[in-house]
Amino acid sequence: MKIFLDTIGCRLNQAEIETMARQFRAAGHEIVATAEHAELAVVNTCAVTTQAASDSRSKIRNIARAGVEQIIPTGCWTTLQPKEAAALPNILRVVTNDQKDSLVATTLNLEPSTFDLEPIERSPIPGLHRRTRAFIKVQDGCDNKCTFCITTVARGEGRSRPLADVISDINSALAGDSKEIVLTGVHLGSWGQDISTALNVNFHLRDLVNAILRETDVKRLRLSSLEPWDLNADFISLWTDQRLMPHLHLPLQSGSESTLRRMARKTTPASFRELVNAARDVMPDAAITTDIIAGFPGETDDEFAETLEFVKEIQFAGGHVFSYSPRPGTGAAKMKGQIRPELRKRRNHILQEALEESAKIYREKFIGQKMSALWESTTEYGEYGWRMEGWTGNYLRVFANAPTPRWNEVDEVELQEVDGGLIKGVIL
Repeated sequence: MKIFLDTIGCRLNQAEIETMARQFRAAGHEIVATAEHAELAVVNTCAVTTQAASDSRSKIRNIARAGVEQIIPTGCWTTLQPKEAAALPNILRVVTNDQKDSLVATTLNLEPSTFDLEPIERSPIPGLHRRTRAFIKVQDGCDNKCTFCITTVARGEGRSRPLADVISDINSALAGDSKEIVLTGVHLGSWGQDISTALNVNFHLRDLVNAILRETDVKRLRLSSLEPWDLNADFISLWTDQRLMPHLHLPLQSGSESTLRRMARKTTPASFRELVNAARDVMPDAAITTDIIAGFPGETDDEFAETLEFVKEIQFAGGHVFSYSPRPGTGAAKMKGQIRPELRKRRNHILQEALEESAKIYREKFIGQKMSALWESTTEYGEYGWRMEGWTGNYLRVFANAPTPRWNEVDEVELQEVDGGLIKGVIL
């Protein structure tokens, strides 16, 4: 059977869709690049914003229009709106998050234990998912109660994957020639908390990272989003190991202490600043990126100004700005003082400009330096050979020309000039 896989949203969704691809392939089925060639499609949906939910519905409808007669939606939007998902065209069945791990086995009428999984090879999912980095799911769910977040409702309580399973997946990815491993989860920094409670021991994400560095041959290890309250100086000291990529994504959400309280975030601007300073003491050139919400309920002009000034002070290497999106079932959706959409949009634009300015300053610091880059995309480029694009360890997007395609290779590159959001380099 020919199967098309698609996903919306976070890296965790991407990690899950890759696992499904391995399972379908292990059962003898073919993953195809476009819906037009598929007999069955699986869509891993997202609900973090109203736009993500809309995109999820649109993808399913587009796949149906492409002629796929059997579609299985899963993921967060599907979990929150199963009846609406079931009413979309050509739905075979709806799979909620709590059933997602057995989606492939159930669809094929197999026992999960029958899968003899292929290595997580870097012959990636055809189509839109041509990536060199292997995203490894180490945790799911979240016990935080941030008032804006619907993902905790859709994903449930925090659950850690056993260390042995994570190590096995990483070794499989390395056997498949992955050059970089990215650890991902809903609340990555909570890995081990549920294990600690069950076994009356003290497990922390640092124990998982140490085990990976000790027990695998990983050369590049990157952590996805980390909540700032999960980190301390002891954890930051892990980055003295050069295999850990010097990049921390720390969601700020707001630079206003009063707004953070309404969000039920377990941090303050002062503690966030202290953490960033500690990270830069260990990794002076590290990329610190973030997420910010514009127009959270009750956000006054003064609170917005506090956020803007804090963003300028921290000098992030980049990030994402989201206009606040009321999600039914969250505390913030019921709050008084909902901000007008046009004001949310205007504040979003101002914050984006501030982030883009600090990102540009960060990129310019590295002009003239030599850095390693992992090539993630390859485009034929006429008389100049091939245009390569990829990531440095500190998450700079670089491009360079090569006489032959070097997808999934790591090269030393001299960075020459900033070109928009990219840096032009020369392969040495």
